[in-house]
Amino acid sequence: MHVIEVLDGGMFTTVQDLGRYGYQRYGVPVSGAMDTFALRAANLLVGNQEGDAGLEMTLAGPHLRFLDETVVAITGADLMPTLDGNPVPTWQPVAAQKGAELQFHGLKDGVRAYLAIAGCVDVPPTLGSRSTYTRANIGGLEGRALAHGDRIAASTGIDRVEGRRFPQGAVPRYGHTLRLRVTPGQQYDAFTEQGIETFLSSSYTVTPRSDRIGYRLEGPSIEHKAGADIVSDGIPFGAVQVTGDGMPIVLLADRGATGGYTKIATVISADIMRLAQAAPGDVVTFHRATLQEGHEALLEQESLIQEIRNGPSVVFARRRLSIRVNDREYIAETGLSAAMETTAEARTVRASLHDETYTFTVEVDGNSSS
Repeated sequence: MHVIEVLDGGMFTTVQDLGRYGYQRYGVPVSGAMDTFALRAANLLVGNQEGDAGLEMTLAGPHLRFLDETVVAITGADLMPTLDGNPVPTWQPVAAQKGAELQFHGLKDGVRAYLAIAGCVDVPPTLGSRSTYTRANIGGLEGRALAHGDRIAASTGIDRVEGRRFPQGAVPRYGHTLRLRVTPGQQYDAFTEQGIETFLSSSYTVTPRSDRIGYRLEGPSIEHKAGADIVSDGIPFGAVQVTGDGMPIVLLADRGATGGYTKIATVISADIMRLAQAAPGDVVTFHRATLQEGHEALLEQESLIQEIRNGPSVVFARRRLSIRVNDREYIAETGLSAAMETTAEARTVRASLHDETYTFTVEVDGNSSS
């Protein structure tokens, strides 16, 4: 069933999961989320599998209306989200009621935010993945970015969601200066000593020509020994390719399966998420790391994912409440909300009664509510 109606698709909002593997030999890119850590975390926060599909929102977020109640989490960039005009906390699960509208109002930190919905964004998988590759109209919603009038399916009629909490103090801060650790690339020896020194000691600026295929950088020219062209070979996620003009391009989620330019380095997996959050004008520096350092950084990131997975839960559930109005007692069911305290207190509750929605101030008896 449809859970979300798109009122405005934003600048570039697509359905993404962790990628389409096994088809690069046919020339099909992996695609998937640019910031895989943010998508994995968002899914875990709403009780999904970490590889489930969600929405990747770039620079200017969409305007969405919820057609049924659900639980959502927004991670990655802070695009200043609001739900019915109220600020939405990021990196934690939040209940969205039927009819509520989610909007984004600016660019505070980072450029790509991720929206996970309890039960997963449900679009037909293509070649084993729901990820969108817009250049070939593959996957996602008709192979394109979201637009006004689209409707997105997910689980409906959810009675209970067991989400997770994100560890306090661990929320990423992206900023505008990026220090990226790299290991030597496949053609490291195709560059002069001066070229390698230039690459590792210079600052490069993200250009407006950057996209999901790769981030084009501008700065001091990196010197080759004998030109940039090679026989095409495979391109890993985060490969730093240097073209004939000596400028580096960091290849990302929608990169081709192979490429014919020299690759001086590869950004370690744990640092790719930060580059995926960089905006045009941000400054990038490269620093050589050992393979062991890359593994240790990845293990540190994975330990945080494990901490989310095994950490304290946040339970969202409907509640049956006894409500007295003008000396008449009614039994009403609330929408999804975080589990209530077990002490009696006055609360404002949105409840459904005879297919109508009412807002009540009620006394909740924690011993008898369910």
